[in-house]
Amino acid sequence: MKPSARPEGCVIVDAIGRGGLAIDIFTLDTGLLFPETIELWETLERRYGLTIRAVKPAQNVAEQAARYGRALWERLPDRCCELRKVEPLRRELSRLDAWISSIRREQTTDRASARTVERDTPFGLVKVNPLVHWTSEAVWERIRERGIPVNALHARGYPSIGCEPCTTRVAAGENPRAGRWRTFEKTECGLHARIAVVPKET
Repeated sequence: MKPSARPEGCVIVDAIGRGGLAIDIFTLDTGLLFPETIELWETLERRYGLTIRAVKPAQNVAEQAARYGRALWERLPDRCCELRKVEPLRRELSRLDAWISSIRREQTTDRASARTVERDTPFGLVKVNPLVHWTSEAVWERIRERGIPVNALHARGYPSIGCEPCTTRVAAGENPRAGRWRTFEKTECGLHARIAVVPKET
């Protein structure tokens, strides 16, 4: 299970924690996370008495800068996402048969055709998306019902939260992901793209 800074990830962690499920939970620690994201991570561990493992890139931020130049995300954000997110996730998933994500269809056009269970061709395993049909309203209703901890940045105009250098506040009326990679034609980091479906779902 790979949760995220999104409220959807917190909903799934809540379900795992409340159910006492023996599910390995990990998160991508890019070295560029907001302090509020780290705080949420620690809060979830304390609240549910579980461990969320850190999966890190092969290079820390300083080592990446030494090889590719300072602030790669400002020049080549796709390459930066590949190094700090996609490659670490690929390495982690190579040990597994399936993984759980918190994506929902209404989040982006790339996710609009996602299924509850599908074949994740780029990573070579089964991907389970238990919240794929949920609306944003349903997610927040569950959070309120159960008092689930969420990232403090949501209340400050950050509906979608990624790495700190690549995430900005979103103005009223903007798409919730408008604050991600704002100066680029980019809406995905590459973790959930190119989905191939195996089972048929009605």
